[in-house]
Amino acid sequence: MTGKIYRGVFAAAVTPLNTDITPDIDAIPMFLSFLAQRGCHGALILGTTGEGPSFAFEERKTIYQAANEVKKFHPDFILLAGTGSPSLQETINFTKLAFDLGLDGVVVLPPYYYKNVTEEGLFLWFSDVLDRAVPSDGVFFGYHIPQITNVSLSIDLFKRLKDEYPDQFKGVKNSSADPSFAIELGKSFGDDLTVFTGNDRLFSLSLEANASGCITALANLVSPELRTVWDAFHNGGSILEVQESLNLTRTIFDRYPPAAAVIKSMLSLCHGLPKWNVRQPLIPLPEDLERQILVDLGWVCD
Repeated sequence: MTGKIYRGVFAAAVTPLNTDITPDIDAIPMFLSFLAQRGCHGALILGTTGEGPSFAFEERKTIYQAANEVKKFHPDFILLAGTGSPSLQETINFTKLAFDLGLDGVVVLPPYYYKNVTEEGLFLWFSDVLDRAVPSDGVFFGYHIPQITNVSLSIDLFKRLKDEYPDQFKGVKNSSADPSFAIELGKSFGDDLTVFTGNDRLFSLSLEANASGCITALANLVSPELRTVWDAFHNGGSILEVQESLNLTRTIFDRYPPAAAVIKSMLSLCHGLPKWNVRQPLIPLPEDLERQILVDLGWVCD
């Protein structure tokens, strides 16, 4: 993994699915190339927006293999894999698979079935994954999204994991949407931890708090705006106007959860991509809701 740059704008990529809800293998590298051409430095495959928990081992294998094809056209594009599951052994299997197939790192949810578990239990769970599935040069990110998992990951837990696994525990995808937590991450770790915000509204604030970039659902659609914020921040330019536009867009999208179905509809309507299906329990958007979302956004799409 030496020499890879884990910084910038990453898409929490949707997973192209055929009408029969099987993975559209040919579309996966095409879509990742689309993201690279629109300013993304990388993508998270099979995360929350990618409907990751809905896919079994063999499906993941074919998806990861297809995703790697993007490297033929964009060799510096970083591919991260979402591998977390409530099952420890399944998480280990998914994580080993991602590294065996040459992906650049993993983003791992906590075990999200049991609530009110102890920090010691979470540390032991993550430690087992790191010990048994992550190579010595592997890159591991914890995934903090308590509004979905109902499991909070603390600053102290991250410190303990970083102390115990200084080379493998690369950082955190922070999707908590809590500004104070984003600031506290920066104060606690500075540049010692790679932090990606998962909320577009917090992009500028997170960058100011030493974040390394973003991994967001909206990057599937508005990566040029996110890239404008990223480039301007690092070049001393003004980011206020673009950040305000992102805030408004994110507010509208938050009215229509979950994100996968909405984003797939907008990719089709506004960018001419196929109308990819979603896997149950998600369902495609009805046409009247698609039109309403376009009106809310003020987007004019052919």
